[in-house]
Amino acid sequence: MEAILKFNLPEETHEFKMAIDGSKWSLAMWELDQWLRSETKYNAEALSQEKYDAYCEIRDKIYSILNKDGISFDD
Repeated sequence: MEAILKFNLPEETHEFKMAIDGSKWSLAMWELDQWLRSETKYNAEALSQEKYDAYCEIRDKIYSILNKDGISFDD
């Protein structure tokens, strides 16, 4: 199987950048999720309850958005 994406440059530069930078965005979101996970798992005692709850809520929101859009870190 082969897939080819074509763009009319420079008119579709934004769309082109979005297509080629997808893995960078995925990695950035994964790194953010891992940082939040690490903070709540290994640093929980140093966090205020409000900060801990906020970090958990942010992780939940990340996964909710990914799920809604039909994507995951495992794809």
